[in-house]
Amino acid sequence: MIFFCIWLATYLVGAVWYILYLMHMFQQNSYKPREYGEWMRVHTNVGRLLGKCLYALISLSLVMVGNRGCLIAACVMNGMTILVNKPHKAKKPLVYTLRVKRMLITTGVLYLLAAAVAALPGLWMAAGRGMVLTSQGLLPLSAHPLLRNAELILLVMFILQPFLILLANAVNHPIEKKIDQYYINDAARILREMPDLKIIGVTGSYGKTSVKYYLSTLLSTQYNVLHTPGNYNTTLGVVRTIRENMKPFHEIFICEMGAREVGDIKEICDLVHPDYGIITSIGPQHLQSFHTIENIVSTKFELADSVPESGKVFLNYDNEYIRNAKEGKNIVSYGIAAQNADFRAYDIAVSPRGSSFKMKDETGKEYEFHTKLVGSHNVQNIAGAIAVAHTLGISMEKLIYPVKQLESVPHRLQLVKQGDRILLDDAYNSNKNGFEAALDTLAMFKELRILLTPGMVELGEKQYDENKEVGVYAADKCDYAVLVGKEQTKPIQDGLLEAGFPENRMIPVEDLQEAFRMVNAIPGEKQKVILIENDLPDNYA
Repeated sequence: MIFFCIWLATYLVGAVWYILYLMHMFQQNSYKPREYGEWMRVHTNVGRLLGKCLYALISLSLVMVGNRGCLIAACVMNGMTILVNKPHKAKKPLVYTLRVKRMLITTGVLYLLAAAVAALPGLWMAAGRGMVLTSQGLLPLSAHPLLRNAELILLVMFILQPFLILLANAVNHPIEKKIDQYYINDAARILREMPDLKIIGVTGSYGKTSVKYYLSTLLSTQYNVLHTPGNYNTTLGVVRTIRENMKPFHEIFICEMGAREVGDIKEICDLVHPDYGIITSIGPQHLQSFHTIENIVSTKFELADSVPESGKVFLNYDNEYIRNAKEGKNIVSYGIAAQNADFRAYDIAVSPRGSSFKMKDETGKEYEFHTKLVGSHNVQNIAGAIAVAHTLGISMEKLIYPVKQLESVPHRLQLVKQGDRILLDDAYNSNKNGFEAALDTLAMFKELRILLTPGMVELGEKQYDENKEVGVYAADKCDYAVLVGKEQTKPIQDGLLEAGFPENRMIPVEDLQEAFRMVNAIPGEKQKVILIENDLPDNYA
């Protein structure tokens, strides 16, 4: 009896750990069944799946044999499996939101129901024949065909655990929808009670979080401003910000708007009804879920379509997708390369210590700005923030000091001094334009320049070409390239070699920990400058 209980306990521990891992991946994929399904497709290893099936089959078979030796062997197998699959430290751990807790409860109920169905035949036989579970196991029942069916059910249930998450989500969907709608209605009520509040929507394939923070800093010199924190850019993230942080004294709300599918931006706009909008960029980010670049363009411009004629839409005219997409009386353009932009930063000087540039107001008067931020793409983002702030009534002269005080957004080309080395932390995510701008910044340093990257993801059919192109671009910008994921970074390796990069300075590794070990082992007396470009979330591990 005791060994059976140990086996059952270890089986349940392993099952719970695996369910928590799957729940973590479901959360990382934004609770979207389609994206979670794609994650399962990409990360399903046939060999591991067969190994799992074999383990479950052997473990359950040993239990069904029922003698003490077999039960001990099954317990040992479970213990080894628990050690191998022990939860590891995640970059972004599972957040136990109320939704996650509800899903875990539903998953547990479904698991118990399946286990009950598997156990019923044995319980029925035991009751009918007066049999009980003894210290010798289930010997009198092991040969019964109904118990073999129970074993099959347990085996299938173990293998299909990834789909149990989808089933729990489907069961909870009607409840979750009602709960979400309650929160959305409450947020809409709060906004209705603040008719004088000015709302600015910020979206783009990249750069939107940086622009949001820069704009908030500039506008805060004259207004009471609330912005969505971190990367809260989904409908429910916006709702949570409004319900928890919006106060009657706020005058401006800056709302970051993210999207993975057509209609995502419109959904947020239908809630907040923006007075102004800024589109920072359009590129193949999330092409895997959007399928076409045209879908990305139309989705980002859902923001522009939602801004009334009395408002303004600020567009980055350096981006060809944006420049060619929309015309209208309420368009205000900005950029650094677009000569015809309404607000253009020019005479740009970028160094490891910061950047400087000039801009003109509507009268043609010239102003010079300085910032401690590095990289031309940061100047572009600041230009967009200046365009909005000035249009909302802050003079160029008053914007000079807050621009000088702007801080790097964490993990967005953030310059960090770490002991005897310098980190250029651009780890939040990556896109081709940002990657190349970060490489340009790395190239400015005279120290030993090291690129550390796993490459770019979610680019669909452009995945190979885009990564190979940045590999070619990186060849004369770095002295060493440490590439995380030997197969995943093959396109970057091909690009580097094609551009003549020394093969002995290209270091493919398996994971981030090994990458830093290799960085530390790189010889040289020069100070090391390390560009960390992209840091994939746990669902890419």
